[in-house]
This record gives sequence, structure tokens and C-alpha cells, in this order.
Amino acid sequence: QVQLVESGGGLVQAGDSLRLSCAASGRTVSNHLMAWFRQAPGKEREFVAAIRWSDTYVADSMKGRFTISRDNAKNTVYLQMNSLKPEDTALYYCTSGYHIANPVANRASYDIWGQGTQVTVSS
Repeated sequence: QVQLVESGGGLVQAGDSLRLSCAASGRTVSNHLMAWFRQAPGKEREFVAAIRWSDTYVADSMKGRFTISRDNAKNTVYLQMNSLKPEDTALYYCTSGYHIANPVANRASYDIWGQGTQVTVSS
């Protein structure tokens, strides 16, 4: 059974940093497309970042602030978020799809989702 467990969310102030973690079991992160999406109250779930082999993808609105990375030995994916803004407040989901899935920013490319970790940024 494949499981993705997110951690690292919390309440921070604008300008702070957070690192989210996604620990995978039952699936090797280095062999799959791994990504983060987020969903704010009343809004659609949106793409944040993805990693596949040595390639990374970050949503345009988050480039320069968010970075996705992977630790193969720990089978874990990370999302480093810097210079956080109140509009980054959302439930952040880790997700996984098959390595050839495209497009990476499309929810339909992913078949496994974690339960999410809440990030709240106060002004």
C-alpha cells in the first residue's frame, strides 16, 4: 500500500521560512513524479512544485521563493518555502504519479495523495 505522509506545516509570520516533508512508503520517490499542490479555503487546488529524475518544476508565482528537493536515502521529498506571504496560507498536499505522467501541473497526472499539512502565514 502506497502512503504519503506530510509534515512540517505550522503557523508562521510573513517573511518566515518553512520546510515541508513528504515521507513515502510503498513507492520509491526517485522513480516517480513527485509534487506538491496546495488548496486555500474556497479555492481550487493548485500546483506548487514537482520533481522527476533530476528535473524540477515550480509554479511561476512561487519561483524564487519555493524549492523542491528529494532525499533518496530517506525516500522523502521536501518543499522549502522562503519569504512566506499571507496568500501562501493553504493546506499543502504531497502527491505522486508515474514518472512519465504529464503535464506535471495537472492533478490528473497523480494517483496517490497525502492528507495534507496546514501552513498558515500571519501578516
